[in-house]
Amino acid sequence: MQTSTRSLLQPWRFLRRRSAISAAFGAALAGSIAFSSVRADEQFFPLQSYRVGPYAAGGTGFFGGFIDYLNLINLRDGGVNGVKLTWAEGETQYEVERGVEVYERLKSHPAIAAWNPLSVGIAYAMIDRITQDKVPLITVNHGRTDSTDGRVFPYVFPLLLNPYSETSGIINYIGSKEGGVEKLKGKKIVVLYHGSPYGKETIPIYELLAKKYGFTVQQIEVPHPGNEQQSQWLTIRRAKPDYVVLRGWGVMNPVALKTAQKTGFPASHIVGNVWSNSEEDVIPAGDAAKGYTAITTQASGAQYPVVQEIVKTVYGAGKGNLEDQKRIGSVYHNLGIVNGILNVEAIRIAQDKFGKRALTGEEVRWGFEHLKLDPARVEALGAKGLFHSINVTWDNHEGDGRVTFQQWDGAKWKVVSDWIAPDWALLRPIIEKSATAYAAEKGIKLRTAADAESTPAVASK
Repeated sequence: MQTSTRSLLQPWRFLRRRSAISAAFGAALAGSIAFSSVRADEQFFPLQSYRVGPYAAGGTGFFGGFIDYLNLINLRDGGVNGVKLTWAEGETQYEVERGVEVYERLKSHPAIAAWNPLSVGIAYAMIDRITQDKVPLITVNHGRTDSTDGRVFPYVFPLLLNPYSETSGIINYIGSKEGGVEKLKGKKIVVLYHGSPYGKETIPIYELLAKKYGFTVQQIEVPHPGNEQQSQWLTIRRAKPDYVVLRGWGVMNPVALKTAQKTGFPASHIVGNVWSNSEEDVIPAGDAAKGYTAITTQASGAQYPVVQEIVKTVYGAGKGNLEDQKRIGSVYHNLGIVNGILNVEAIRIAQDKFGKRALTGEEVRWGFEHLKLDPARVEALGAKGLFHSINVTWDNHEGDGRVTFQQWDGAKWKVVSDWIAPDWALLRPIIEKSATAYAAEKGIKLRTAADAESTPAVASK
């Protein structure tokens, strides 16, 4: 489905209108929640969403897709084996303090399945809390890289892609454009990154890869939210890099593309990361975005059976979450749908072991550690081509997810690479070194496979 420019800019236009709604909603949540009314056959998702502020396009798209998929499971299937999926939102505006406040307010809700904040800062602030409370924290496509090591972080799941594997994929893609990674020697790459914990996460891995492949890297910060980048791009113009990697978020991305055009840097030599790959990143940039390429874990478009089923069943019943239905099938919306699939399938897998009922957080954790969706299962879920596969284990919480690259042709995204796997031979030792250092600092004993299997039995009812 081709999405219009007008519809994709819509999230930015209704921010002020949504602000009053969100404020009222936040005030309602701030009051007491009637937990006693929750039935035993309901599984709850607390959502630290953001529907206002500079990152609202990402928040409305992702949480819209997530909620749309939960609604599909309820309306079409009656829940997961009879267990209805419920949720409540708390507005965070992508701010850590607000995210923590929502966590403290909702953490006592019965039968919490998992937390899905879609914020590196909020996720970092929650690690100790969710570990104590024994509830999974899902950081799809983002989060703390070494949380991939399930020996140290049993409840944190950076599903599909962690920042280091993303970086490896981007450098491999740039290498392929040059005729192979060995051709990167002597090249100059600038990384333009968002001034936040998320943006800074990959600084050391770019330095490592520069040494490995012999290219020069210069890393330049753009302060939040990224509305002004003139000085950064003047620095880039003086540096004359071969490529710029855009590690942006929200309004920073279209501003980067427009400023690059003004300073004469070609979009075809800018490669965006996974949070710089949406329609909302390119449409506001106009012609400046044409030829721009970005990494992704899921394709855009509404042609996939699961998306079509959401249109028919959820929007057909008037229960769709997107205010602008022309955003159905956009990058953020589809990521929310994929995230919904991963969460629901983890519950389904855990129910096969512990019973078809509402599960504890510990039991859902076991489900995520056995989350194996091969291409055949992905196709059965109506998502063939939407994403590739995932294979989570007790000690690898990313899951061997594959990525692809897409290029903006001025009207839509076009896939320009095959699905590729991360370079685990390079990355796993780095991840384990960082994770074990964290474990030593915190006095954490490394889990074994036996630990991972035995713990749920204690929590099981």
